[in-house]
Amino acid sequence: MSTLANQLVRAEKEEIARAIRTLLGRPLVSQHDDPAAFDLIRKRRHPLTQWFDYFCGWRLVVEPRQGYARLVKVRSEASATRPARRRRTTRAPFDRRRYTLLCLCAAELLTSPVTTIGMLAQRVVQAAAVEPDVPAFDPVRAEERAAFVDAVKLLEHYGAVTAMDGTTDSYLADEAAKVLYRVDTTRVIRLLAAPVPPSRASGMTELTTEARYGGDEPTETQRNLWARHSLIRRLLDEPVVYRDELTPAQAAYAASLTGRQIIRRAAEEAGFVLEERAEGFLLVDPDATATDARFPDDGSHAKVAALLLLDLLVSTGPVTAARLDAEATELLRRFPQWAKAYQSDGGGPRLAADALEVLTLFGLARRTGDRVTALPAAARYRVGRGADLVEEDV
Repeated sequence: MSTLANQLVRAEKEEIARAIRTLLGRPLVSQHDDPAAFDLIRKRRHPLTQWFDYFCGWRLVVEPRQGYARLVKVRSEASATRPARRRRTTRAPFDRRRYTLLCLCAAELLTSPVTTIGMLAQRVVQAAAVEPDVPAFDPVRAEERAAFVDAVKLLEHYGAVTAMDGTTDSYLADEAAKVLYRVDTTRVIRLLAAPVPPSRASGMTELTTEARYGGDEPTETQRNLWARHSLIRRLLDEPVVYRDELTPAQAAYAASLTGRQIIRRAAEEAGFVLEERAEGFLLVDPDATATDARFPDDGSHAKVAALLLLDLLVSTGPVTAARLDAEATELLRRFPQWAKAYQSDGGGPRLAADALEVLTLFGLARRTGDRVTALPAAARYRVGRGADLVEEDV
């Protein structure tokens, strides 16, 4: 093979790997928001579709004319680790009320390609009134309008609706605000990633059950397929996958010669660096393209505190939750101009709780009862206890 042919093959592999990581980080890629990423996915859509189907059992939908690509990521089990977040300043996770309004808004948007915020709100009022298990929606109340705005703004973020005149935020202060929307009904439908329509499901289990794996009586082929897909999904979705957290089928697959080869092949083709240890697996993205959250990261006080408390966990071993509270309280005492949101009564325990949530999310610590233990991956983030900290650095 000529040098030019080798270069073309290498370039194609690099483009496919970059597109895979882009879709893992952003399962909905819009031509309007990122034309370069969308063009790359459109150009390589056939090998990308095959890759996601073979390794993960996920479906990739690319709509060149409508200008978006949607990776339909289905999890093998329900998880609350990546909630929808409000697009306003707080970035707080959605609560039950906002999820309810999001679903009602999405359903009502399918009825018309053009609507206004007032018309949509009235349709949601009517829809909530006929659903026996859904609380009534009252747009007169400010807190209700705020939840409604959060739902609509998330749909705007995904490109399902576009404000043609006016701004969604204006509805917060005025129920009579005028906002005109164009609705992309096809994209609204594509947002749903459940294997079965929620209206046909009787519980959460059905929303994560995929018929391709055979249900309660799978064949040997279906069991192996589930083991491959579920394991690689976890590797791609979770910061760390520990062997003691795997099911017996997943553990057996990971220990088999075929399983190890496929895991390594998936990592290589997607451009990840696979770290395999006795305790588990870790996929490292050198460019952080597939990463939706980072650690270490000084983007929040909780993450800074998490890094400092993690060093205590690694150095000292399991500690009580009260010890973490005391350490966090001492941090706030030493640096009174830092983390002002926590500089109040009970601030130390709140900071420790938020930091522990970060460590748990990243697979670095685990709480059992009143004891908190560092997990094996925590060793890579250890900092020296004797390191000098000045107030400006924290």
